[in-house]
Amino acid sequence: MDYANITYEAADRIAVITLNRPDKLNALNHDTLVELRDAITIAGESDAVDVVVITGAGEKAFVAGADIRELSAQDAVSGQRFALSGQDVFNRIELCPKPVIAAVNGFALGGGCELALSCHIRLASENAKFGQPEVNLGVIPGYGGTQRLARVIGPGRAAEMILTGDMVDANEASRIGLVNRVVPRGEVLAAAKEMAAKIVSKGQPAVRLSLQALRCVPQMGLREGLATEAALFGISCGTEDFKEGTAAFLEKRAPAFTGK
Repeated sequence: MDYANITYEAADRIAVITLNRPDKLNALNHDTLVELRDAITIAGESDAVDVVVITGAGEKAFVAGADIRELSAQDAVSGQRFALSGQDVFNRIELCPKPVIAAVNGFALGGGCELALSCHIRLASENAKFGQPEVNLGVIPGYGGTQRLARVIGPGRAAEMILTGDMVDANEASRIGLVNRVVPRGEVLAAAKEMAAKIVSKGQPAVRLSLQALRCVPQMGLREGLATEAALFGISCGTEDFKEGTAAFLEKRAPAFTGK
């Protein structure tokens, strides 16, 4: 794929989307968001992709935030459109039918933290730092930070990060549940690809139905969620991969999944 602000590579059923503005610490401007929207849509629809990894170019930053020059031009009316535009892209990531792994290298601030939050799994390099410092600019998070951060780490911790603008390092992010795992500096993309390959090896209908069930958690009460889980479980029992997986287990061999 030919993009100006990101790169898109797909191999071995894994798509890697890299925010590629290292001179700007991969800050999110309008053009980058448009390209990111296109790339995640392509990955989600591609029959050759089962897992998506999103990362940033270089070791300094995953995404250091929004483009401040563009942000500074907003007023009360355009600011809402500005936020909705970014939310649309991140909603597409969250709703992607394929698992999306954030490989966070360096700063993930403002829009960068919000981008990581929209991914299903987050791995962090030991030099990663997370934050929602928008209050330092006299504005609030607008790309989903107030909503997703509270759902991931709880409203109290989210309030502390958002209201103080303080950053947390990778180890603290792991402790509070903001990231799944911390890996040595320079190894986060490899770790994300390794995890992606493990997911690729599973029955893909089950992977996608599991994602669908997990997405219901914030919107549904327990009983409604359990009913949805049962319905999706039934669908998974009707797949060819289910028959192959159970047969392989009983025959003590590795399954040969076909994604059907």
